Amino acid sequence: MSAHEQMRAMLDQLMGTARNGESDRRGVKFYDDAVCKSFLLQCCPHEILSSTRMDLGECPKIHDLALRADYELASKTKDYFYDIDATEHLEAFIADCDRRTTAAKQRLAETQEELSAEVTEKANAVHELAEQIGQKLARAEALGEEGMVEESFKLMGEVEELRKKKMVAEQDYRNSMPASSYQQQKLRVCEVCSAYLGIHDNDRRLADHFGGKLHLGFITIREKLAGLKKTVDKRRDERGASERERSGGGGGGRRHYVGGRELDRRARRHRETARDRDRNKDSDRDQRGKERERDRDRERDRRRSRSRSRSKREGSRERSRGRDRDRERESRRSRSHRSGSRERRRD
Repeated sequence: MSAHEQMRAMLDQLMGTARNGESDRRGVKFYDDAVCKSFLLQCCPHEILSSTRMDLGECPKIHDLALRADYELASKTKDYFYDIDATEHLEAFIADCDRRTTAAKQRLAETQEELSAEVTEKANAVHELAEQIGQKLARAEALGEEGMVEESFKLMGEVEELRKKKMVAEQDYRNSMPASSYQQQKLRVCEVCSAYLGIHDNDRRLADHFGGKLHLGFITIREKLAGLKKTVDKRRDERGASERERSGGGGGGRRHYVGGRELDRRARRHRETARDRDRNKDSDRDQRGKERERDRDRERDRRRSRSRSRSKREGSRERSRGRDRDRERESRRSRSHRSGSRERRRD
């Protein structure tokens, strides 16, 4: 993204679609069905997981920072219940991810050498310590980048303690099985992002995983979903009461709420108005273009007319000068002839 595009996106995010005096940008409003409600709440998986191994591609619905700014401004005075839509979207996404995690575990169980319950327990202990080391190491690096040096050093001390425990757990795991089996990579599926982790992965690889965009993105999505699910039942009841209030008889103190079909009707009216305005602008531009073309044609005709008149005048003057020169030559010849006659008579 160029610097100009970044600046434009920043202005969209801060000021919405009304910046630069725009009253109807592309004919789309944040409450249109085509707009991603999860994006308005900053939790769309398509946005969070972009440029990762699980990049979902472009969201089928509209993502626009200006529309998000419009929603954030409008939501201060009106409840649109978009958190319910976002909850349903994230629930479906996480359910699909959990199914993939279960399938990956099943594949590992079928392809990896089966271990006894005791050995499996020891292997899981090594995995859990390795994951704790990776998580704390990634967190310590993040704190160091933020300038929180003391907190980072404190976590690094905890990492060293975990490394000692891991060494003991690895030795216990190694002693419980044949050397040939120990050399085989024992894999485990990450419960958060369904990535594969190996029991022999070093701390650097684990830190890169737990501090990577994919893992952190899944943490963001799961934490957002957990927060939404705490209030979703109550929010559904509130939305149902609001819809019953809108559809019921006109009470004197009933609060007017605009949504659903009315919003769709308004959105269609906005789009039609925008199209009419664009057509009028195009028609005006065409009319002005035709007028300018006629003015240019008239100006060319006037220039040609002036040029022809000038040529005629110059030709007339040239002919007049030519006749004057002819008369002058004729006069000189006549005088010369008379002078010669007089000379002959005197002789």
